Amino acid sequence: MPSHPLSHAHRPVWLLDVDGVVNADRPGWSAPPRRSTVWSDTDQVSYRIRWAPALLDRIRCLHVGGAVEVRWCSTWCPDAHRLERLWRLPPLASALDADPMPRGADCWPLKRAAAARVLAEGRRLVWTDDEAIPGPGTVRDGLCREGRALLIAPRSRQGLQPADLDLIESFAAAPA
Repeated sequence: MPSHPLSHAHRPVWLLDVDGVVNADRPGWSAPPRRSTVWSDTDQVSYRIRWAPALLDRIRCLHVGGAVEVRWCSTWCPDAHRLERLWRLPPLASALDADPMPRGADCWPLKRAAAARVLAEGRRLVWTDDEAIPGPGTVRDGLCREGRALLIAPRSRQGLQPADLDLIESFAAAPA
């Protein structure tokens, strides 16, 4: 991580999905996962979630330390305040504001549009999502043009791993 926070315009924007990225069945990280249930006002149901505390520590450190600007890019956006409280994250911006929030593959076009908006802002992009990141082809090539984007699609049962966070830290520390 840089020794000083980057200026706003030079910090990459990290679009962070939740399920399959932070919330994972077997997150690993050399320690037992934490578990909780989180109420969703949107769905009127509680969901069981599991996460690696060390992953949340690194996400928090990167955002609060100024290396990246984390934005929620998840179907959890309407209920993100509950996750922020649970995970001791500061209030984060939401990249998605659809009402109602589409689920599954119906949300992918909104997530891809959010990624394109970050690049249109002139910002570099980190995007972590286990499902919505486009595979090889013109859409992915357009996002990754000129090395302005780092796309990470973790295995949904494991979520982000230490090596993924190492990549994000290196990308954030690299010159814009």
